[in-house]
Parts: sequence; C-alpha cells; structure tokens
Amino acid sequence: MRTMRDLEKKLRKLDYHQARLYLFCNFISLMLITAYSIMMLSPTVLEVLPEGGDSRKQMVAIFVLAAVGCTAFTVYATALFFRKKSRQAGILMALGISKKQLAPMLYREILALSFLSSACGILAGIPLVILLWNSFRLLIVDSAQMQLNFRAVCLVIPLIFLTVVIGLACMTAKRYLARTDILDTIQEEHKNEPVKELGRWCGPAGIVILFAGAIAGFEAPMVYMKVVQAYPVWWLNLFYIPVFIGLYMILLHTVVYGWHFRKKHSGIRSNIISYSMMKFQGKQTVNNMLVSTVLTAGACFAIFYIPMLSYSTTSDLKKRPYNYLYHYRADQKGLQRTEVEELASEYGLSLKDWHEADYINLGMDGITDVGGGESGDKIEYQYEQLVFEGKFFSESGFRELTGEEVSVERGSYLAVSNDDETNDHLISTDCTVFTNMDTRKTLSVSFAGRVHYNLLVSDKGYYVLHDADFAEISEGAADEWLGRMHVFNVEGEDDYRFADRFFHLFVESFDESCNISCLYDRVNKIAKNEKGMVYWGDKDNMGSVDFGRINDTDFRLYWEYMPKSVMLEKTDFIRTFSVFLMMFLFIFLICITAACVICYTRCQTIALNNRYVFDDLKKLGAPPVFLKKEIRRQCCIVIRTPAVIGITAMSILYAMILYANDGKLVMSEIIGLGICGLVILGIVLLLYAVYHKTVKILVKELVDIP
Repeated sequence: MRTMRDLEKKLRKLDYHQARLYLFCNFISLMLITAYSIMMLSPTVLEVLPEGGDSRKQMVAIFVLAAVGCTAFTVYATALFFRKKSRQAGILMALGISKKQLAPMLYREILALSFLSSACGILAGIPLVILLWNSFRLLIVDSAQMQLNFRAVCLVIPLIFLTVVIGLACMTAKRYLARTDILDTIQEEHKNEPVKELGRWCGPAGIVILFAGAIAGFEAPMVYMKVVQAYPVWWLNLFYIPVFIGLYMILLHTVVYGWHFRKKHSGIRSNIISYSMMKFQGKQTVNNMLVSTVLTAGACFAIFYIPMLSYSTTSDLKKRPYNYLYHYRADQKGLQRTEVEELASEYGLSLKDWHEADYINLGMDGITDVGGGESGDKIEYQYEQLVFEGKFFSESGFRELTGEEVSVERGSYLAVSNDDETNDHLISTDCTVFTNMDTRKTLSVSFAGRVHYNLLVSDKGYYVLHDADFAEISEGAADEWLGRMHVFNVEGEDDYRFADRFFHLFVESFDESCNISCLYDRVNKIAKNEKGMVYWGDKDNMGSVDFGRINDTDFRLYWEYMPKSVMLEKTDFIRTFSVFLMMFLFIFLICITAACVICYTRCQTIALNNRYVFDDLKKLGAPPVFLKKEIRRQCCIVIRTPAVIGITAMSILYAMILYANDGKLVMSEIIGLGICGLVILGIVLLLYAVYHKTVKILVKELVDIP
C-alpha cells in the first residue's frame, strides 16, 4: 500500500460485509416498489378495479404502507452502513487524511452502491412481475383479460424512490463527515440508542389508545356527515393517528419491560441480557417493529380478501334452489323454453322445474341527495318522485316463479331480501309512489314488509305488488320497461359445455341497447335529463359494458342481464375474479416480504451491534447453550411481537368491517373468518421459518465462530 487510495481500498475489501446489508435492502426495496407500481398502474388492473371503488382504495392504501415500510428499512440500512463505515473513516482520518480528501471517496462509494443496488432492484422488479403473473396464468387460470400490459408511467414511482434513496444516502454521508472528533467517529458503531422509558403504564394505555383511534377513525366520516351535513373530507383520516401512537406505546413497553405477569421483575432478570441489548438499541428497534406491524397487518388485510370472497361465493351457490336464472326485456328476443331444451338435448341433458313470470320496471320515489356528491360538498336532501328503478312482480307471478306463498294488500308492496337481510342497502322500504315510466301513471303505496328469497338479489332490487295493482300500473307500459324471468334445473349432473353455450347464445339474443351496467339506472337518467343535467353513466360510456368482451370480469359482474348459472359461476369463478385474486395475492407477497426483511434486518442489527457482549460472555465462561438462548429470545421478540399485534389488530378490524356493513355477522362471514384463521396459521409458519433461519445465521456468526 503506497497511497491513501490503496489503504482505503484495502479497508473496504476487508470490511466488504458492511455493504451487503445496505445493498440487499436497497435491492429488495426497489424491486418490491417497482413490481407493485407495475401491477398497480397496469391497464389490466385499472380496467377491472373500478375508479373510486373499495378494491382500488385498498390497493392504494396498502401500497402506501408498503412504500413507508420499504423507505423505513432502507433509511435504517443506510444509517447502519455508515455506523459500520465510521470506523474505517475514523482510521483514515487518524492517519492524516482530511475530510476534504475523504468526502469524494465516501460519496463515490455510496453513490455507486446506491445506484447499483437500486438500478438492479428496478430491473429485477419487471421480471418478478412477469414471473408471478405468468405463473398465476399457467397454474391457475388463463384468459384474454389476464394479458398483463405495461405502461412507462409505472417506472415513475420507483425512479422517485431511487432519488429518495440516493438523496438520503448523501445526507447521511454529509452528517457523518461533519463530525470532528476522530475517537467518536471510530467508536460510532458501538454507541447505543436507548429509548426513553415512559413507565409500565404505557403498554396498557397504548392498547386503549390503539382501539380508541381505530374506532374514532372508522366513525369519524359518519359523524362528520351527520353533524356538518357534508361529504367526508381527506383530513378525517387523521383520526387514525392515535392508532400509531398506541401501537408505538405497546411496542415501547414490549422492548423496555416485556409482558411478564409473574413476580415483580422476575421475567426481566431471567432475560436481562437479551432485554438489555434491545433496550439500549431501543429507538430503532421500536421504529422497525412499528413498520413491521403495519406491513403484517396490510398483508393480512390483502390475503383475507381471497378466502372471504371464495367462501361467500361458494356458499351462495350451494343455497340456490335453481341451477339457472335469466331474464330479458320484452323488446329483446331472449331465449325461449323450447330453445333452451333443444340446446340441453344436444349435450344429453334434460330440464326440470321450469318456471317463468313477467315483471315491470317502475320508477320509485324517495329522499335523495341533490348535492355535488364530492368530498367536502354539502349534503342536500330533497324529495323527488323519480329517484331510482326497481323490478316488480305480481304476487301470483312471484308465486309461480319461486313457489313461495306471498300475500300483499292493495296499496302496499313487499321488498325481496335474502335470508340474512344483508342486502337491505339495495332495497327501499320508504317509498310512497311508484311510476309507470311510459304513461307516467302513479300508484300510491306503503311498505308492508320483506319476503326472503336469496336468488332474487340485485342492485336495483326486486319487489312484489298485489295482482290488481300490478295490472293497473303495468297498463300502457312499453316493452323496454317490461321483462320476463325464467328459472330451471338440470336433471342429474350439469355440463359446463351446455352452461357456456347457453350463456353465449343468451348474450347474442340482445341488441346494443342492452349493453348497460347493473349500476346504470334508467329512471335516474331520465330524471337528470329532464332537469337539463348529464347522467353519470352517459359520461364516457361509464355505464356500459362491452359485448365484445363477455368473458371479462367487468361484463360478468356488472352486466344488467347477466344470467345466473351455478355451473358457469362455479367453474369460471377464478377466471371471473382473476385480476382481483392476483392483485391481492401480489399485495400480500409484497407486504409480507417487506415485513420479513425488516425483522431479519433488525435481528441482525441488534445481535451484531452487540457482538462485543457475546465475546465478553464467552470469556466469562458462558456456554454456547446460554448464548443461543439469548439470541433466540431477542429474535423472538423482534419477529413475534409485530406478528401478534398486526395479525390480531387486523383480524379484529376485519370482523368490525364485516359487522359494520350490515350491522350483523352472518354464518357465512363467521365461517369465512374461520378460514382466514387457517391463513393466519400459514403466515405464522412462514414467520417461524424466518425466525428459525435468522437464529441459525446469528448463531453461526456469534457463537460458533471462535
């Protein structure tokens, strides 16, 4: 070694392991962020997840959590890198190199490492998405809709993240170069980060604050709407802040005191070494565990979507009294009984239990909001005679179709609900006037109760009128407001080929005037147009579906006249919901991977920063069994605590959301939550594998090496 550059290269070569964790964290962060961005901004996903819908909001919310998590452990990896690098920098300064000479070396190295690892992460994110997406298509389902498309804009987010990573690295380097005490610089890696002790009350208080924040954040929009009479605004999300404060307090209590309920101090004394190592590295330990908890909760939220959707769909199909239900407007050809029977005979099938009935679409009155409907807009309720559209059967027609005996008094109506009455938000129980949309003849009515029939559940709602009222209000109605519904069963085992062919022929029997979404309300459209307003469904064809893409999720879920077929829906379930399933599975993988990396990184940090403690214990005669036990204890706390809190909190929150949807938890939801419990078991096994691997690595580095 003849020059300072040679010395600097030699020191860097000897301490190459210092950069491994930094490179790894940057690489993983950029790879996950890039992969998530590609998925989130892909036209394939954006076309399926409706704008403003809950699924898209969940996707964006969890992305924010993942981005915060990735940023957190990247920042920490940067700080750890410089803590390790400080010894090398201090030696060079002690040998006479000035900070002016040291700065280019340090910046050159950090920029090279940051750019290299980040660029590789961005490049790796693209094949990761392709691999996961095509594996899903190959192993589970493949369809034209599952063709993943890329947009250049998807790289904007990872490039911004890359800029943040490099900027933070340079800021950290500048901060370390600003130090003047050489001895402090050399001993930087041995400095502790003790956390301020608040007292043993902070743990129980944190639990109370966490749940209070969750309830406040959940209820704030509803309270705001009632008190201010306006639509919720973005800042109401700030009511969730106590959740993070409470979570921080719980984790702080865990790190400083632990959760021991035996004799006073006995638990702390038995684990004094592992708890001391965590306590004196407390600041970053608590911060990292906080991020891990949030990411674990986000992973659970994403993965719970799959079993809940799957079981609810399967449960609904099993309860159906008929294999098939279809309906069409009277001005459309539709499929007649003879046509369906001839088609069934081609596949060796015979039909039974055939029933059919006429219905009419009427305008319904009610109290509606005439405000803007946007965030912050005032809510202005006003009575109108034409508010929304409903489908109406006569009591004899309903009896013929369903076999259910119903009795309706003249001047009243029944609303059709499912057995659990979880679809009450889709029906109206306070109407007083029904309107024939052609003749504008009206019928004064009052609500007479509910009739339960699971098969007749739709966004527009089904209702039953007295035969005389039905005949009176239907007189003079044009065919476009009239319709006919058919139900039937297949004798013996159904055939998917028949179900699929039946579906295609049924779609072909409609003209382009029927390419409307089930959310498209013709009555509301007429009411808006008569006021000189443009109906939302007519803007950019938002209320239409594409007859050329009848196998797409959008068509299968939202077409107004989509037939119900047990065989078709059961067999095509994965294809219909493929984008939803793939997206939330991908979100789960992103969050759980980030959480595992953070936990692994923190375990490595606590142990390696306290290497001298293990060396001293060895010299004092501590056996390997004791040292391994201390490593297992600290790793257990770092990995177990975020897992327990994140999983428990999200399980409770998910149950609260299900309950809040309709004010009850029905049996299908309870069973679905039970299935989510099995998913939790899988997550626990995964985290245990991470724990076991981490302990094995640390034992090799701290105990087995003499």
